[in-house]
Amino acid sequence: MSLKTITSLSHFFGKDSRYVLAGGGNTSYKDKKNLYIKPSGISLAEIKETDFVKMNRDKIRKIFDFKFECNSEEREAVVKKIMSDAVSHDSTGRPSVEAPLHEIISSTYVVHLHPAMVNGMTCSQNGKSKCAELFPDALWIDYTDPGFMLAMKVHSEIAAYKKLNSREPHIIILQNHGIFVGGNNEGAIKEIYSDIMTELDEYYKRKNVSTTLPEDTPCPETVTKTSPKLRAWLGDGASYCAVNSMGPLKLAEGPLSPDHIVYAKSFALISDNITKDEVSGFAQKNGYKPLVASVPGKAVFCTGKTLKDALTTAELAKDAALVQQLTEAFGGPLYLSEENRKFIENWEVESYRKKVAGASGGRLNGKIALITGGAQGFGYGIAEELAKEGATIAIADVNYSGAEKAANMLCSDFGKNKAFAVEVNISDEESVAAMTKKLISKCGGLDIFIANAGVLRAGSVKSLTKKDWDFVTDINYSGYFLCVKYAALLMSEQNAEGNIWTDIVQINSKSGLQGSNKNAAYAGSKFGTIGLTQSFAMELIEDKIKVNSVCPGNFFDGPLWSDQEKGLFVQYLRSGKVPGAKSIEDVKKFYESKIPMNRGCTPADVAKAIIYAVEQKYETGQAIPVTGGQVMLN
Repeated sequence: MSLKTITSLSHFFGKDSRYVLAGGGNTSYKDKKNLYIKPSGISLAEIKETDFVKMNRDKIRKIFDFKFECNSEEREAVVKKIMSDAVSHDSTGRPSVEAPLHEIISSTYVVHLHPAMVNGMTCSQNGKSKCAELFPDALWIDYTDPGFMLAMKVHSEIAAYKKLNSREPHIIILQNHGIFVGGNNEGAIKEIYSDIMTELDEYYKRKNVSTTLPEDTPCPETVTKTSPKLRAWLGDGASYCAVNSMGPLKLAEGPLSPDHIVYAKSFALISDNITKDEVSGFAQKNGYKPLVASVPGKAVFCTGKTLKDALTTAELAKDAALVQQLTEAFGGPLYLSEENRKFIENWEVESYRKKVAGASGGRLNGKIALITGGAQGFGYGIAEELAKEGATIAIADVNYSGAEKAANMLCSDFGKNKAFAVEVNISDEESVAAMTKKLISKCGGLDIFIANAGVLRAGSVKSLTKKDWDFVTDINYSGYFLCVKYAALLMSEQNAEGNIWTDIVQINSKSGLQGSNKNAAYAGSKFGTIGLTQSFAMELIEDKIKVNSVCPGNFFDGPLWSDQEKGLFVQYLRSGKVPGAKSIEDVKKFYESKIPMNRGCTPADVAKAIIYAVEQKYETGQAIPVTGGQVMLN
């Protein structure tokens, strides 16, 4: 089926960063009656056959017969209505605004992209003349605002081309925009694009212009000093933004294409020492806060509501920098005029595309949560539940390969850049400090710190070794102190610039609320950390940091209990903690019988308590039991 072909083409180009960034571009397939086009907001790399919007071709063509005698806003509203009416009743989604352009081109398949290699030519002073030399069969379209006006322009230019050449062009190149390629089979389109990229690559080599940006790393001191503050200064007032840091580079000095404007704005803030006043002045001058800020020679900061958005901003900022670099082969950059850029900045269609592409719900949407011991068990279960609620997750674990696997699983389930891994040994201060620095570089700061990592060594006080006692205490007690120390340093820095509260939540235990037979090292560490929670809460309230503990009951399904070699069921059976128990099942039934709810605790139960602690505005220093009624506070 031809939808299978266009889906294959979409994936082929969409997964290749030479052709597509941030889901830009669109594709279509047409039969005699209908056009099937990629909807706004869905990436080419991830589109499915069922995602393509089915449109009646005759109804689309009504646009070219319509006589518009109204302003641009009224015109776009009429076009939007015509496009909506053309969508088949058995199809969903909002069709790409470029559907009329796809309809004009008679080829069965059409692939529209914005490759930097091509836009180095389209966004340049001499692009039009050089295009005629390099691609004499291509149709060049001078810059025209996207939407109806561009469709009408291309419609008339194709008619003129056909009159002159007795055929349609297979290549249409749009100034300061991108390229359309049409073909009647998959191989034809791939071949045309391959030939174009090869020709341009050879041309850049002849002109001694590099097709890659110079690689550099950001200055750690600049990042640590600047990123947490930018989270507050560039946020929306109700929540912090994410700030991704990258090495210094020469940014584009003006708007080069609609995609660059939509995802990275027209201009960046450039300063040797970024201040709150400079951010305010930039916003007052331009009508928006910057998405990209640069400290020349030190670092570039890219922001977004979520880490995914910030990384998209970074992709487009780098792409714009590369395009500007490539324009040197064609006489230098040609920026969009003020009128053209303002049209894009205020265009509802592009706002919709960006909104849909970044859409995500959930009570924790936009928040960055770090979870120690998050690679498996309770920690991973909590991470999964918080990701469901929209949080971006940092999986911190001494088992880095396990943390990477866990983060990849979350990204697979909840979307690209939803999680990332950080290595940490919470009993080692240098390791905890390094974890914090990586977090700042990756996303700027932190909203929720989940101190979950913990260990257990069960045994009688008569036989427990000092080595096992120290092992439990170093991780459960001292490790919690170290984590809070560095989380508080980071949170206090960002919170000083914004009137927003952040949270530290320790995953304690019911053993922190009542003693545990032949488990003194573990219970003692948990009792002690509730004291730390109360003390930290009293101190950090002045930094707008709430500190609470959640005290779960037994998570019987996790490795802490169920591991066949080191799990608690095995340990308790061996230590004789459960009188008369002869098997692991006997131990499990013994503990289940102690719970009024007759079941063990789950990550979902704990996540609800964490979210309560985060959302409520008046409690700090609390120990919240989640025990199924097994432990009740007096």
